[in-house]
Parts: sequence; C-alpha cells; structure tokens
Amino acid sequence: MKIALIAHDQKKELLVEFAIAYTKILRQHTLYATGTTEKRVIDATHLPVHRFKSGPLGGDQQIGAMIANNEMDMVIFFRDPLTAQPHEPDVSALIRLCDVYNVPLATNMGTAEILLKGLQEGFVDWRLIQQNRS
Repeated sequence: MKIALIAHDQKKELLVEFAIAYTKILRQHTLYATGTTEKRVIDATHLPVHRFKSGPLGGDQQIGAMIANNEMDMVIFFRDPLTAQPHEPDVSALIRLCDVYNVPLATNMGTAEILLKGLQEGFVDWRLIQQNRS
C-alpha cells in the first residue's frame, strides 16, 4: 500500500516515534511524506520515503492529487489542533479528499495505530470492498 506520513511542526517528533515503533509494518509499504517529516522519518528509521514539498508549499496538495487519482491508499496526518495553520485550507481539502475517495485517514496516534494493526492483520482490503459495491 501507499501510505502518506504528514505532521504539523508540533507533532513531528510524535510521528517519528510512531514510525520507529511501527517500522516493521511500514517497511512493507511504499511511504510518502511532506517536507522535513520525510527527512526525520528516514533519519530515525532508515526506511525509504518519497519526499513531497512541505505542507505550506504544496505538499498537502501533492498528496491530495495522488488521492484524487486513486494513487494513495492511506494517510497518517498528525495534526496540531491547538495551533492555527497558515495553510489550513489545504489541510481541510486533503481531509475532504480522503472522505470523498474513502481513503483511511488517521489524525492522531490512536487511530494511526489501529489502521496499521488492521493493515498488518489484513482485516480489510477497503479497495476491494469498494470495487465489489460498484
């Protein structure tokens, strides 16, 4: 699966800790990340990660384009809900695209852990379920 890793500045360290804890699972998938999140994840885990621009410079939109083109399977986005973001419209658009295209989205550690554990166990291949309904 293709998994996007995104974190606001105040949540980057938490995402790095998450990536370290779940390196074994993440290693089995193709990873994408925005800006400095990519570098920090690579430095901590040595996993290959495709780098997009930083969120405020268009990285969120690059990931959104992949979602709209059915090229992204999961988004882990550790948001900082207590700090105003200058690119909040881009963040909202990314979340909206996940909803429109039924892409699993975790915006906090608890949900991210459940998504990765479910992925590891093979509980749901959501794209097949979606295709079978068509």
